[in-house]
Amino acid sequence: MKKIVFIFLLFLSGLALSQTNPRDTIRLEHYATDSIPAVKPQAEAKVVEDIEKANAPASLKVKKLNPTKAGLYSAVLPGLGQVYNKKYWKVPVVLGAVGTGVGIAVWNQNQYKKYREYYVAKLNGAQNDFLDRNPTLDKVALGNAQDRVKRQRDYAIAITGLIYILNIVDAVVDAHLYEGRKDPDLTLAPAVIYDDFNTNPPKTGLALSFRF
Repeated sequence: MKKIVFIFLLFLSGLALSQTNPRDTIRLEHYATDSIPAVKPQAEAKVVEDIEKANAPASLKVKKLNPTKAGLYSAVLPGLGQVYNKKYWKVPVVLGAVGTGVGIAVWNQNQYKKYREYYVAKLNGAQNDFLDRNPTLDKVALGNAQDRVKRQRDYAIAITGLIYILNIVDAVVDAHLYEGRKDPDLTLAPAVIYDDFNTNPPKTGLALSFRF
């Protein structure tokens, strides 16, 4: 009988304890939501570029040039693209080369007109001051002189055109390389070159340094 009563009391106590809420539990009416929005993945090159821009000092930031704009400037006026690229020392070189070619072409064109006039006058037997002062000149010599200055004129025009094209190409290439010249990891500076065997005196030169 005692065992039955003991079992009954144990059953009642267990039932009472099962209906009691534990004090160490917390009931949540509202659940916290994630307040951080999802970020779209970026390309690796874009991430690297953003990091370099953020970490680079202001004095080392690169200014990019537009090669198309530099080429158009040089096409409109030789040397103007070099000014855009800040290569001012090239401007007198370009203008001098183009001006010399144009001057030679113009001079030979004037000479061609003169010899052409003398040649036609010789063929027609017309009066001409130059022929009167040089009666020994025949039509063959005048024809050869006419052809020679004409050929020189054509060469001058061709060379001037080539210089004009090179002026445009130089401006475009300089604009492409401008960023590389300003790269702090790529430097070109004067240096003293020593002979490893000490047989020749030191020489001055240029040193190209690349840091990575």
